[in-house]
Amino acid sequence: MKETDIIIIGAGPTGLFTVFEAGLLKLKCHLIDVLGQPGGQLTEIYPKKPIYDIPGYPSIMAGELVDKLMEQIAPFQPEFTLGERAEVIERDANDHFIVTTSRGTKIKAPVIAIAGGLGCFEPRKPPIPNIVEFEDHGVDYIVKDPQKYAGKKLVIAGGGDSALDWTIILGEIADSVTLVHRRSSFRGALDSVEKVMEMGSNGQVNVITEAQVTGLQGNGSLSHVMISHKNEGEISTEADFFIPLFGLAPKLGPIADWGLNLDKNQIIVDPMDCSTNVPGIYAIGDINTYEGKLKLILCGFHEATMMCQSAFRHIYPDQKLSFKYTTVTGVAGFGEDAG
Repeated sequence: MKETDIIIIGAGPTGLFTVFEAGLLKLKCHLIDVLGQPGGQLTEIYPKKPIYDIPGYPSIMAGELVDKLMEQIAPFQPEFTLGERAEVIERDANDHFIVTTSRGTKIKAPVIAIAGGLGCFEPRKPPIPNIVEFEDHGVDYIVKDPQKYAGKKLVIAGGGDSALDWTIILGEIADSVTLVHRRSSFRGALDSVEKVMEMGSNGQVNVITEAQVTGLQGNGSLSHVMISHKNEGEISTEADFFIPLFGLAPKLGPIADWGLNLDKNQIIVDPMDCSTNVPGIYAIGDINTYEGKLKLILCGFHEATMMCQSAFRHIYPDQKLSFKYTTVTGVAGFGEDAG
């Protein structure tokens, strides 16, 4: 069993920044996220979209913000359990929490910070009758390890940033990539659209618009994808993997069963420190609610800061915590003041 000071459920921007604030207090963090990579919605849904309300950045791409956050927390060496969902919370004899994930991973800590955004994101599945039969046998909703697809034949469906970005990345390593989109134009970032079209014109990827994937075939594992085209009718394409990327649907998931006070699928917290009705469990970011709540990334950063101060007092009730500025203390791994 892995042990840490704070288990952070959700590796979106608020969860990532929590690592920094906890690290300043010498608290270690372990992050759990059902998605295959850190960043939450910023990485999975709109990595190429600009954000305008991050202090110090007149404009920053969502994916770049995640990169900056990862760089900022690197000195504190957080641990990650990705591609797994936090399922069960129990307490041990010392009143510490034990979180068990969907794959049986167990992490123990005295404090839990729920930073799950709008809850547990689940992929939006296309209405293909037999798609469940090929899940984990050729159908992937999330790209966890790009190298898994090296030298393989892929069909990607979708028209947003995620579909475009993965087409570009996987188009460099796969044997073939076919991108299927039901409309004639894409809704993703312009530079991504241009790059995909360039790859299509030089034969690196096969772009099929005004079409939908309607069927899957294979004996035990995927072998062919059936595509219904507006003008050309039914097309059968050989494929090792089908990756439908239609975004993620937020669901509260197992959190609903953890004994927390809820209001319309949000966790009620004390705005002073984002503590819940269960001592030692906090909720920060979009998943919590209180009077005057604003669902902004920068508000999540503030909540993470206040929560970490309270978490330290919860873990070390007999120690005095004095607030210090990083301009005085420095940050381990950065600058001349680092200790």
